[in-house]
Amino acid sequence: MTTSTDNSEHAAMQRPPVVSAQAWEEARQQLLVKEKAQTRARDALAAERRRMPWIAVDAGYVFEGPTGKASLLELFAGRHQLIIYRAFFEPGVFGWPDHACRGCSMVADQVAHLAHLNARDTTLVFVSRAPQADIARLKARMGWQMPWYTITDSFDADFGVAEWHGTNVFYRDGGRVYRTYFINNRGDEQMGSTWNYLDITPLGRQEVWEDSPKGYPQTPTYKWWNWNDSYVADAAPDQKWVEVSDAGEAAFREKQTNTKP
Repeated sequence: MTTSTDNSEHAAMQRPPVVSAQAWEEARQQLLVKEKAQTRARDALAAERRRMPWIAVDAGYVFEGPTGKASLLELFAGRHQLIIYRAFFEPGVFGWPDHACRGCSMVADQVAHLAHLNARDTTLVFVSRAPQADIARLKARMGWQMPWYTITDSFDADFGVAEWHGTNVFYRDGGRVYRTYFINNRGDEQMGSTWNYLDITPLGRQEVWEDSPKGYPQTPTYKWWNWNDSYVADAAPDQKWVEVSDAGEAAFREKQTNTKP
């Protein structure tokens, strides 16, 4: 693909006005009011999502993984939350056998480092009907790191992803599994970010500012964050990072207070 500096092809565009820096900042502040309202609405929606009813999953679904067969329960990898994205990579799908569906591949390309989800007791996996040898080859070619299993039974038909992509969320309570949420169509466009994945789980981001049901696990905001190669299970927050994040949050709050009309 070539890039041209010739703007003649865009001459017909009805572009916004070019203004001074002061006028631009005033316009940004006006839009920021609406953006903050949208953020608060998104947080409220996530809070409502955490209160959705659950449905028990009784069927013994079996998948094929890199090391052999794995049950739905085993896909949790010992964690309490499981997010499963159904990616279309199989005979009959456009791109087979070299590539997965272009849309599903776009989703895969957006997935952030999984260490951050894992630190919040959450596992993300992809599933398809392609054999494991093909999945391993595709992951190596595209540089994808997420666990990716082969569907061997009616899982896709039972959870609304037999003919279209979608993201299912499950919670494990001991040996019992519950379906807690499902999103598909354009809803999948936002997936990939650690925050957006956590926002569709029953426990959420698990930070103290969230509106969650009583008794849900919550820790101080920002304090669990870490470099993706430095998470240690059950470790206390690093004191230096606590100081840095506290100072940053305090400065932000002070700025917000001073700039209020």
